Amino acid sequence: MNSEKIFSICGMCTVRCPIEAEVVNGEVVFLRGNPHVPAMKGAVCPRGAAGNALIKDSERPQAPMIREGERGEGKWRTVSWDEAFDYVADRLKGVIDQYGARGIGLSDRGGPFRDPHRAFLKGLGSPNYCNHDTSCARNVQHAAISVMGAGRKSVSYDLKNAKHVVLQLRNIFESINVQEVNNLMDAMEKGCKLTVIDIRANVSAAKADRFFMIRPGADYAFNLAVIHELLNEKLYDADYANEVISDLDKLRDFVKNYTPEWAEKETGVPAGELNQFVRELAKAKPAVLWHPGWMTARYRTSFYVSRTIYIINALLGSIGAKGGLPLVNKPGDFGRKGLNALMDLYPKPEEKRVDGAGWLYPHLESGPGLGHLMFKAMETEDPYPIKAYIAYRHDPLMGYPDPDRLKQMFDKLDLLVSVTFSWSDTAWYSDVVLPLSPYLERETVVACKNALKPYFFVRKRAVEPRFDTKADWEIISGLAKRLGLDQLVFDRIEDLWNFQLEGTGVKIEDFEATGIVPLADSPKYKDVREHKFKTPSGKLEIISDTWEKQGIPSLMPYESLKRPEEGEFRLTFGRCALHTQGHTVNNTMLFEQMPENVLWINSAVAEKLKISDGGLVEVSQNGYSEEIRAKVTDFIHPEAVFVIHGFGHTLPVESRALHKGLADQKFMKGGLELWDPAGGAMALQEHFVKVRPV
Repeated sequence: MNSEKIFSICGMCTVRCPIEAEVVNGEVVFLRGNPHVPAMKGAVCPRGAAGNALIKDSERPQAPMIREGERGEGKWRTVSWDEAFDYVADRLKGVIDQYGARGIGLSDRGGPFRDPHRAFLKGLGSPNYCNHDTSCARNVQHAAISVMGAGRKSVSYDLKNAKHVVLQLRNIFESINVQEVNNLMDAMEKGCKLTVIDIRANVSAAKADRFFMIRPGADYAFNLAVIHELLNEKLYDADYANEVISDLDKLRDFVKNYTPEWAEKETGVPAGELNQFVRELAKAKPAVLWHPGWMTARYRTSFYVSRTIYIINALLGSIGAKGGLPLVNKPGDFGRKGLNALMDLYPKPEEKRVDGAGWLYPHLESGPGLGHLMFKAMETEDPYPIKAYIAYRHDPLMGYPDPDRLKQMFDKLDLLVSVTFSWSDTAWYSDVVLPLSPYLERETVVACKNALKPYFFVRKRAVEPRFDTKADWEIISGLAKRLGLDQLVFDRIEDLWNFQLEGTGVKIEDFEATGIVPLADSPKYKDVREHKFKTPSGKLEIISDTWEKQGIPSLMPYESLKRPEEGEFRLTFGRCALHTQGHTVNNTMLFEQMPENVLWINSAVAEKLKISDGGLVEVSQNGYSEEIRAKVTDFIHPEAVFVIHGFGHTLPVESRALHKGLADQKFMKGGLELWDPAGGAMALQEHFVKVRPV
């Protein structure tokens, strides 16, 4: 019996937890968290445990395919990799010849392994890279930049040392990062308080010391009242604020009328409870961690919700503090050299981005862009045409609103390519499918994690591909070879790793012992009083000149969001521990545990509508309807209904997921036009539906 243990990185969601795969005779027999990473405690989440079911799934793409019928018709011709590469390269050359390289766009799911395909696009000369963030974390990213001058990943979440954690736009116990879950649980065992603010009692709320069920869309009002109390009752860290925060007087003047009593009318949270909560925060400062959020593409005010969270953390002295949001370290902070990047081999494209990020909208960073505006340009050709699009591990037809409208935009393309390890709506609508090997069957580039104690990590291939699929670097090498990008062509992954590691003092053999290479002996907490933030003032900024120059207020006066009409509900959605959006629903192991989503609806409302728990209901909007089973509960606000996102699949190649549950994105008519110019993200929970029993 040939048995070995291989350190790798999970790929079942975008967290990418370090794991260990036990392989016997070429088969994965056991998966667990990397035992050399203390916070993993050898654990994986339910999705991580289902990695073996992914590679054994016979319903995933098994070879390159070229469309033969109409888009979305499902008629494919299986081809060799050479033919697929030749076809895509020839079509890309055609677009470049007619429209220039700027006519090519690419989007992905973000993450640490993007360097090869981003370098590929940059090498061609196109600036039009986007990730999925306008449907996820653009608002919190730009909120961080507006306050700190740096993005959300410039700070760490020191959960294990926190004394009070607040979750408002983050559901840690369902949208799982295993290390964060373990660190928070350890902190809670030592007395850390947990407060959850949400429209429903999710799993995180069930574990909380205090839960505020807030009216949907009223989070900004709640946060303004918290700031009012911190300043009015002098509960903030005055010494820290006077030294590190600019324009504090303008903040104090702005919130003077946003009292807890005022907020109670907007949020439904009793003023006395908010008062007590603020005093608990003050008692725990600076070891307070109010999480600024993950999926913040919710409301038109979500940028300001995240921005006020950063301001609250600053008032409590939490930014930079142990147990709060300490500043992360990079390799250079410990005298180490970072990884060499393929992106650095090519100059920045001279063309402006088609989505306007960084020039038409100079306050919005250009790196990950604005995906919905790139899609819009495919149709309008303003400011210029996008004629070829590569969806790289990304399914915008499920992840963005109004998929039928999005298909109309895609219909203007000359070429639509999907690089994917599982079927998706976007892959099914593509011209070419390039099947990516699942994470247990592929290796990736070395990556760096900036943290209190930064480190390099790498994903190793645990088993050989069982179908005719390829790793990321192999796909990019195949295309680059045909398009004259010789510096991106590698015959062996070892050659790519050696390029990345040259000059770092680290060799690929150094990963054998534990799967990671630490770049420091111990964590380092930077003193923010000695730190110059990348803002014009060098401080944490209440007023951002960058936003003000665009006519966007740093402190926006509160306006109530629209409430549902009689008989309507705000449609909200979120995550669970068992599934990652849509790409795990057809997984044999996970489907068995959760085959469909249900519609959460408030008990009192359900009684009026004669809806029973587990009964079938019709959800409708503007003549479109779907059926789903109801979950009748007291633990959701009566103005809203809620579903787990990722269900309602219609592809015949996904036999298990087929027609199971409801697809929330199809109830977002016009949603591609509904976005927040302050933060760049979409407002995905500004849609209303009607519900009736079947």
